[in-house]
Amino acid sequence: MPRPRVWLFDLDDTLHDATRASMDELREAMARYMEQHLALGQAEAQALRTHYWQRYGATLLGLVRHHGVKPAHFLHHTHLLPGLEQRVRRHRHDLAALARLRGRRYILTNAPADYALRVLRTLGIAALFDGLFSIEDMHMFGELRPKPDARMLRRLVARLRVAPAHCVLVEDTLVHQKAARRVGLGTVWMQRWLPPPRAHRSAGRPAYVDRRVGSLRRLTRR
Repeated sequence: MPRPRVWLFDLDDTLHDATRASMDELREAMARYMEQHLALGQAEAQALRTHYWQRYGATLLGLVRHHGVKPAHFLHHTHLLPGLEQRVRRHRHDLAALARLRGRRYILTNAPADYALRVLRTLGIAALFDGLFSIEDMHMFGELRPKPDARMLRRLVARLRVAPAHCVLVEDTLVHQKAARRVGLGTVWMQRWLPPPRAHRSAGRPAYVDRRVGSLRRLTRR
């Protein structure tokens, strides 16, 4: 893998333990939103939320395409998350490795900007990044195109004026890694915060993953 000039970091379960900090609350908030605005029962809402996430990679895409939900309204009401800052875990020594990485550093997350900034500020690392690309920035041709959309990734790389081979995605989700490889990006699979259902499958390394790491400090090792 060539020396990176640009690093793209996912946020949840890559830079912090989102499974503990926000994931359960987010799933419940999304289901409640669907109950209220789609007139569904609790079980129906949970099943539809899961279905859209599995089919589209983001529950929001299914709601926009099939129910006319406004993205900003959905993102605001599902990411209020009171008490989030108290649940975000800090790991100073691991996060300090970010400052030693050569090249530009960006956040690339399917989460909304307000939520991402809350997490980054709580972790104390917002100043280490050159920019933030949130789901609000992932529009193409009038439609949302969040990860793992390859067209969005190609456009992002062009916007950053870097060859794909000199851009690396650090991410916990394999389907996003696979899309990045199709575009020509380098790929690093972060496994530190893999939740239990995925942890037992983490021993191998798919062909589209360049490296798998268990901490940010390992990124500074060639």
